[in-house]
Amino acid sequence: MLAVYADAPSPDDPMAALVVGERPGPEPPDGWTTIAVEAASLNHHDLWTLRGVGISPDRFPMILGCDASGLDPDGNPVVVHGVISSPDWTGDETFDPARSLLSERYPGTFAEQVAVPRRNLLPKPAGLSHVEAACLGTAWLTGYRMLFTRSGLRPGQTVLIQGASGGVATALIVLARAAGLRVWVTGRTEPKRAAAARLGAHATFEPGARLPDRVDAVMETVGRATWSHSLRSVKPGGTVVVCGATTGPNPPADLSRLYFRQISVIGSTMGTRNELAALISLLVTTGLRPVVDLELPLDRAREGFAKMAAGETAGKIVFTRR
Repeated sequence: MLAVYADAPSPDDPMAALVVGERPGPEPPDGWTTIAVEAASLNHHDLWTLRGVGISPDRFPMILGCDASGLDPDGNPVVVHGVISSPDWTGDETFDPARSLLSERYPGTFAEQVAVPRRNLLPKPAGLSHVEAACLGTAWLTGYRMLFTRSGLRPGQTVLIQGASGGVATALIVLARAAGLRVWVTGRTEPKRAAAARLGAHATFEPGARLPDRVDAVMETVGRATWSHSLRSVKPGGTVVVCGATTGPNPPADLSRLYFRQISVIGSTMGTRNELAALISLLVTTGLRPVVDLELPLDRAREGFAKMAAGETAGKIVFTRR
């Protein structure tokens, strides 16, 4: 079957590890099933996998992709929840110490077919296209959990979203505005800031800019490049929710600012199957839809990877069967 995969880890040149070619079809174990993939969206996680981050060398070659929408063996449209927990795990899947994502331990979704546990499937509503549904399982689910499970924010409060154009950031802007929050966003360029305003940001700023006031919480996806600004921008007693570090991990801790201002730093990773179901319900009820920047057939996936690697995204990049 046609697939997009990492041939071997390439820390310094991730695009050199990217292959679009033939791979064996899935052989699902007990409790799993095979999904015909209609659409799957690109995430920074896929670039990290090409670098060999978060995956052991013996797992290569590895089909990339964490989330998808497609058809089950009976032809039912389904959305894939990409967090794979232990077979006997109950409760919040993200707390399972042995959890993984599709494309870490098991082949991912950038292929014509993917094997997934049956319990990781949710019905796709008719009102969501496969392309829209394919955006939800990673970026939009991550944003949903950050805002509604981890942050403690309430309607009327102010949130700063660092980085205007990535998949998680665009999801956060749309969701935060819909939740009644005052939404402030930083962006590296004027077009990125203008795009954030069109999505619903109340105000946009250059990276590192002094804000009109401190915020109740910061949504941090960028890491080293924005970390100091995040800590300077949050109110005493406020919260910084961290889900990733696209510009590099291990920023300066700035411990004195943390304890003098009693800032809470909270980690957030992906989301649960129940949270994905709630997110889907929210979109159906409100009419909100993911922002799709680029839609490409699977055999042109390299173009999408190159755009993300260059930092030129303005929403989700989605690969389709045709």
